[in-house]
Amino acid sequence: MEITNNLNQDIIHAPQWFKDAIEDKPSSEIIKNPHGDISYSSWNSKDESKDLIILIHGTGAHKKWWDPIAPHFRDCANIVAIDLPGMGDSSFRDSYGIKDFGECIVSVIEKEKDKKNISNIFIVGHSLGGHVAGYVASERKDLINNIIIIDTFIRPPDYDPNQHSSPLRMIKHYQDKTDIIKRFRLMPKQDCLNDWYLRYIAEYSVKNIEAGWRWKFDDVMFSSLERLFGYTFSFGCPALFIHGEDSLLTSGSILDNIKNTYGDIMTFEGVPGAAHHVPLDKPLELVSIIKEHLYKN
Repeated sequence: MEITNNLNQDIIHAPQWFKDAIEDKPSSEIIKNPHGDISYSSWNSKDESKDLIILIHGTGAHKKWWDPIAPHFRDCANIVAIDLPGMGDSSFRDSYGIKDFGECIVSVIEKEKDKKNISNIFIVGHSLGGHVAGYVASERKDLINNIIIIDTFIRPPDYDPNQHSSPLRMIKHYQDKTDIIKRFRLMPKQDCLNDWYLRYIAEYSVKNIEAGWRWKFDDVMFSSLERLFGYTFSFGCPALFIHGEDSLLTSGSILDNIKNTYGDIMTFEGVPGAAHHVPLDKPLELVSIIKEHLYKN
C-alpha cells in the first residue's frame, strides 16, 4: 500500500463492509476524572436493546481499533469502545495499573446505565484488554453478565516478571505526518494482510503537538504498568477465550496452561489464519464468534 496523508485515498481498496462500518460514526464521550479523563465512543442499538457491549483494546492501542467492528453489533446491543488511561484520547496519568483500568471501565458502565435502560453487561477485551475484562468480571460479579477474552497472555503460576521486560517505546517526534504513519507496526510483530485496516488505525494513533507528530500513548506506561502478577480470575459469568491459531502469545504450553487453569470457567475457540491481532486479521469471523457466544440461545 502507498501511504500518503490522505486516509480515504489510501484505503480506497478496502472492502465495502469496512467502509460502511467506519461511516457509522459513534458519539464521542468523556468522563471527567481527577486522575485523568477517560474518552470513549458510543453506538446506540437499533432496537432499544437492554444489552451493553464494552470493547477494550490492547497495550498502546486505542478505541478506534474497534470502529470497523462495533457497528456490526448495533442490531443486538448498545456498544462502547474505551480508550484506557494513557492511550488514545484519554489523559495521561501519574501511574498505571490494571486495577485502575478496571475502575475506569466500571465508571463508563455506570454512566451508560444511567443514560440507557441497560440490563446486561458484556465485556470484550483484546490482549491487555482481556486482563482488564477478567479483572472487572472477577471483582464485580454483580455487574458483568458475560466476558470474551481475545488472545490474552495469561501468565502461568511460576511466571517471574523479573525475567521478562516490556518493550521500550520511547516517544520520538516527526515533522511529517506521513513519515510517522509509515512507521506504524503491530506489537508483537506480525504480518497482517488487511493493510487498509492497519492504515485506518494508524491514522488515529498519532497526534500533532508543538514538537511535531508523535504516537498518542504515554511511553512511560510500558515500563511502569502495574500488572496482575499472582492474581487468579474468579468470574462466575459465562466466558469465552478466543485465540489466533497462529498467535505466538498463546502458542504451545501457554495456551495449555490457560486451559488447565481456567478450563472449568471458560470455553475456548481458535481462529484459523489469525495471529495475535485477531480483530485485524479476521474481523468478520470475530464478529460471528462473538455473536454466537453472546446470543446462542
